[in-house]
Amino acid sequence: MADAENATAALKAVAESADRLLHTVTELDTESLGEPSALPGWSRGHVLTHLARNADSLVNLLDGARTGRHIPQYASETARDDDIRSGAGRPLTEQLADLRASDARFTAAAAKLSDDAWSASVRHRSGAVFPAWQLPVKRRQELEYHHVDLGAGYTPAHWPEDFAVAELVRLARQFAVDGLPAVLLTARDTGTLARLGPVGAEPELTVEGPVRVLTAWISGRADGDGLQVHRGGELLTGSRNTLPELPPLG
Repeated sequence: MADAENATAALKAVAESADRLLHTVTELDTESLGEPSALPGWSRGHVLTHLARNADSLVNLLDGARTGRHIPQYASETARDDDIRSGAGRPLTEQLADLRASDARFTAAAAKLSDDAWSASVRHRSGAVFPAWQLPVKRRQELEYHHVDLGAGYTPAHWPEDFAVAELVRLARQFAVDGLPAVLLTARDTGTLARLGPVGAEPELTVEGPVRVLTAWISGRADGDGLQVHRGGELLTGSRNTLPELPPLG
């Protein structure tokens, strides 16, 4: 039952994120969709097409959780890439219609799941296996991060606080590895703490700042302006240049 409740809360957040994205996109024009996004090699049209096809891919996983069958997220990696490439150049009206329709398909597929089905395991294209209730969480991640990647006025400063907090904690876990300095991340506004580097190691550095700035930096959406770095209680000058270099997220 807890998984179903988690899914319900996450679906509400997805709807809100989708509404904000659509508001931004309606302010664009067809010409601007061909302009570069913040993602290397992708235009804004690529980003929007990816978001629509991502929704459809998650419908596949939702249907698999509902029916108990293994349904791949995408037919193939080549098909995924081809769909994004072929849809990138469409005019704004088509992109908007596609976003709305794919979002509606995702919402409808989620509504068909029983409470028990939200506990079923699904397999992401990366190979990761997790319970179906996390699919709305992953959809929200796609919407919030790629809304920023559009480069159309929506920035990490617009992220909902609960999203920034959850992502700071989640992403920090991905960097809890050897080969990085031990770092304590401190969000001054929310009190959220997270650690990078070897598990159990005493922090060499403390990086602090607003939670949205920390999450933007750790997710690769910002360069760390607004963060402070301390070593042994001493504030380091030129803090942005003293931030540890993080490897690309997988």
